[in-house]
Amino acid sequence: MSIAENQQAVLDELGLFQDWQERYEYVIGLGKTLPPMDAELKTDDWLIKGCQSQVWLHATSANGKVHYAADSDSVITKGMIALFVRVLDQQPADEILTADLSFIDQTGLKEHLAPTRANALNLMATQMKQRALEFANA
Repeated sequence: MSIAENQQAVLDELGLFQDWQERYEYVIGLGKTLPPMDAELKTDDWLIKGCQSQVWLHATSANGKVHYAADSDSVITKGMIALFVRVLDQQPADEILTADLSFIDQTGLKEHLAPTRANALNLMATQMKQRALEFANA
């Protein structure tokens, strides 16, 4: 699926829930689906700076597509990074770099998070693109 299709799938799934608490639980559940991140990748080199919680993001490339590994020490933050991984994982770097990630605004997450956590969403999106930049036109 394309990035736009992945984004729409996330929005459709979130739309199934009646209230914010259910959406919150869904996002936490997404975090639990992330594959375990290798402990040796949980270093300052892969830490997203500026997040309230510790969030690690690592990227590799194979067959022209970027693969992300991520983790956090906070369940909600892990769920937030899982949203981005779900949308951008296994996509071409050039498409990641040009992707409009404003879908995150449509999730309603920013309105229900503390300002520091809401800001983390922007930091995550930026770091996802920066990691993809390493593989663009490669």
